[in-house]
Amino acid sequence: MTQVTKVGFIGLGIMGAPMALNVLRAGYPLTVWNRTREKAKPLLEEGAVWADSPADVARQSDIIITIVSDTPDVEEVILGPNGVIHGARPGSVVIDMSTISPHVTQRIARELAARGIEMLDAPVSGGDIGAQEGTLSIMVGGKPEVFERCLPLLRTMGKRITHVGPNGAGQFTKLVNQIIVVGNTLAMAEGLVFAAKAGLNLEKVLEAVSAGAAGSWMLTHRGPQIIRGDFRPGFTVRLQQKDVRLVLEAAREMAVPLPGTALIHQLYHALEARNLQDEGNHALIKALEWLADVEARQT
Repeated sequence: MTQVTKVGFIGLGIMGAPMALNVLRAGYPLTVWNRTREKAKPLLEEGAVWADSPADVARQSDIIITIVSDTPDVEEVILGPNGVIHGARPGSVVIDMSTISPHVTQRIARELAARGIEMLDAPVSGGDIGAQEGTLSIMVGGKPEVFERCLPLLRTMGKRITHVGPNGAGQFTKLVNQIIVVGNTLAMAEGLVFAAKAGLNLEKVLEAVSAGAAGSWMLTHRGPQIIRGDFRPGFTVRLQQKDVRLVLEAAREMAVPLPGTALIHQLYHALEARNLQDEGNHALIKALEWLADVEARQT
């Protein structure tokens, strides 16, 4: 694959917009579509081309990337009446970088394959920071030869790119990632609430524990935000809950007990009950703060 490969990009949210910008700045001709055209404006100003539908994106592209909110959204933009499947040519590739049901991913891959269209499922981790800096972790399911064909394009968006198996394996791996992410988030929240209740200097606590065995991406990037009272989303509570729901659904199908993840799902419900679903996923700490009657903020 060379840089003359034409790329389509569908979904320009918190993650998609900076990812698409990195693709464009790497020199790939880029066609874009989003439900809200206004979100495409920065990309159009830098040279991207607008398409009127996902099918129209596919007609103009060799590789089509989708990154939208949930399983039904992916089904709509790929298989719906104006979906990618109706515009993509045989031999083209669809790369879905959303986080959705692994089983639906496998079904979509089969339907595309019946038309001669290849598919990779390539969900990402690293939040808005990784999307902006092009340092995402990308876990990819699909044929090895299709992965190799698309690897130069994936490298414009990610730093750690791993082929993990056939279609669906990327999504299953992302669910593993999310189990660990929310577990880290809960551990960070419990630690900071405990420190606040003890009357400790939270900045000093973060300095002390971040460099040791307790250190994590979540603690380094979201801990300082919490103690500043900054709950702007790199990844929203709403989307985190969607991913946890996918985890619990898959776990139920496989008879795998995930008691910690189930508890976190309930704690996030407490935030949703107070209409905090659009805050960052690190707002999980608020559920624990309410229980402990303390705020983990450095004043």
